[in-house]
Amino acid sequence: MEGITAPHDGSPYDEADTRRFSAEPDKRPGRTAFQRDRARVLHSSALRRLAGKTQVVTPGSQSQEWDASPRTRLTHSLECAQVGRELGAALGCDPDLVETACLSHDMGHPPFGHNGEQVLNDFAKDCGGFEGNAQSLRLLTRIEPKRFVRADSVTSEFTTPAGAAVEAGAAADGGARLVSVGLNLTRAVLDAATKYPWPQGAHPTDPDSVKFGVYEDDLPVFEWARRGAPPNRTCFEAQVMDWADDVAYSVHDFEDGLHAGHVDPGALLSVPERDEIWAVAIGRYVPHDTDPAQLAAALDRLMAQEWWPHGYDGTAVAQARLKDATSQLIGRFCLAAEGATRAEYGTGRLTRYGASLVVPREARDECAVLKAVAHRYVMQRADQESLRADQRIVLAELAWTLTARAPEGLDPQFRALFETATDDRARKRVIVDQIASLTDAAARSLHTALTGRT
Repeated sequence: MEGITAPHDGSPYDEADTRRFSAEPDKRPGRTAFQRDRARVLHSSALRRLAGKTQVVTPGSQSQEWDASPRTRLTHSLECAQVGRELGAALGCDPDLVETACLSHDMGHPPFGHNGEQVLNDFAKDCGGFEGNAQSLRLLTRIEPKRFVRADSVTSEFTTPAGAAVEAGAAADGGARLVSVGLNLTRAVLDAATKYPWPQGAHPTDPDSVKFGVYEDDLPVFEWARRGAPPNRTCFEAQVMDWADDVAYSVHDFEDGLHAGHVDPGALLSVPERDEIWAVAIGRYVPHDTDPAQLAAALDRLMAQEWWPHGYDGTAVAQARLKDATSQLIGRFCLAAEGATRAEYGTGRLTRYGASLVVPREARDECAVLKAVAHRYVMQRADQESLRADQRIVLAELAWTLTARAPEGLDPQFRALFETATDDRARKRVIVDQIASLTDAAARSLHTALTGRT
């Protein structure tokens, strides 16, 4: 089943990197394997649905404070992709590979962002839990409809015991069952999109961490994608994607907070305000043993820059200055990582497992401070907590209502999987997959349709 797409001349990526689980002929000669992968992700319905999923503000919400078109998971993914593509290219990675990983990294996130992730994890405790990164891998390799193959042509280890990837009654190929292999991306792209290359409970340094990158059901394809990789180590491209993600969301959440009037730059000089920011950052964005003075020095370095926004009044000039500040911050963080990595590994092309991204502690601290500022002044607002409580109720009620009434309420794709699942555990996973696929608005709409409550 493993198809090989030859890399372009001079590429540091070998045949194993460009291999697909299911061999496919090129539709148009001349494109690289990673260009094909990028196109598949860009055209996927899962990527489009991110436009309706929360980043910081609920998509479609109306407020005089927020921009009429607030950032969503989709705009964040596009911004992450731009940052990652350029940083990766500067370090010698294939830019299409890194961009595809960045575009893919949040595709598995459910409605209502991390709030929804917590609800689904509680609901799915008895069928393997829920984690947005593990869901992204499941979506890329199983759920997103792009390529189906005959079940009898796939190794039995690739399909789950519950047959969760098998379409019921598929007769398009002489009555044979058809198995989804998702977008059928290359091994290197799947590996680059994997932030946490371990299953639940197997974090290599923190046994209490809730972060993981693969469900038990998906271990076979995970192991195929990770073949030859050092255990628990992310590839270089995944490290670039991860830093691009940190840079994009820290800078842009800070920008949005200023734009909305929730972050007052003058307040960042206040000792009591700073103490609250450090309390948010330590343990969440930096290690528990971080000295607050280290964070204070990071914020002071940023505030000393001539482009730092010391005020914001919404005028066109202020908007332009704020946009310049975000550009300066992104450049600062990326150049810090590029320079430190080059100092460590030299000027050659850095790819796969030939190097590790080096991010100076100072840059990580500055990035963490921006995250903490946004968290303190935006996420912790009373109206946001009230909204999150309502979202948790909606999603929990939706999950239990679907459990009681499924296959009613399921989309045709998930209805077929529910009807062919062989046990309650597999059926529950289908319900989780259905809910995770919904946009914020679709989750509320389905909740209302099934419960009669708004």
